[in-house]
Amino acid sequence: MLTLLTRMALCSALLCAACGAKATDRDLIQTLYHADFTQSVDDEIPRFNLDGELGVLVNTGNTSAASLKAGINADHETENWSSLYFAEMLYKESTVDSGEREVTAQRFYGSAQFDYKLNMPNRRVFMYGDYENDNFNGYDHRASLAAGWSQRVWRDEESEFRYSIGPGYSFVEAEDDITGAVNNGVIVRASAEYKYNWASGAKLRQFVSTESGAENTKSRSETSLSANVFGSLAMKLSFILSHESDSTENAEPLSTETTVALVYQFF
Repeated sequence: MLTLLTRMALCSALLCAACGAKATDRDLIQTLYHADFTQSVDDEIPRFNLDGELGVLVNTGNTSAASLKAGINADHETENWSSLYFAEMLYKESTVDSGEREVTAQRFYGSAQFDYKLNMPNRRVFMYGDYENDNFNGYDHRASLAAGWSQRVWRDEESEFRYSIGPGYSFVEAEDDITGAVNNGVIVRASAEYKYNWASGAKLRQFVSTESGAENTKSRSETSLSANVFGSLAMKLSFILSHESDSTENAEPLSTETTVALVYQFF
């Protein structure tokens, strides 16, 4: 009986030693081959970020005007989806030559993009939709839908670059007194976004998009630079270019917009 117990104890000791050796070898391999491994930002799943911004400008004296711009920007990351949401509102009143105050700018714009992650790293297929209601561009409203290929070319601690391209359809309803080309039909949509983060907390974002159809090509470029003020509050400077190859008769082909706003990160 004693001999049997001795043999069992010896086998147990050998088994524990073998398991310990395998664990040590596995840790050594991980140390040798993954010493420089850093966790991807996408590994933080699920993740939801929401920023809100507000810019107000009031002029008095020789020029009397007041403008308000508000917007939200959100991104949602899950195991299978990467989603982006954006909405903004612009309202402006100015004193015209007659001395009366009139609304000179009023716009609402919203968009959403949903990227479905494929098994290949950073490769996705996307679905996109937007809606615009601008009282001063000659259109009652505009909307577009698109789907296609999306790819995140790279993403690290400092910068990120992604793009998407695919076919779609544009829905346009012009005002009653507007004559000319209306881009209502099949389009090709492409977009690209670059982000850079400094160690100080400042952020640079460059976004460009274009929707090309048989009658018109609509392009948009947004360059923004933000810097933390304190905590979740930041100051943001934005410069936006909007261009149409064949705009309506009462709208300029190129419009620019410069905004200084406060941004608060809710999540």
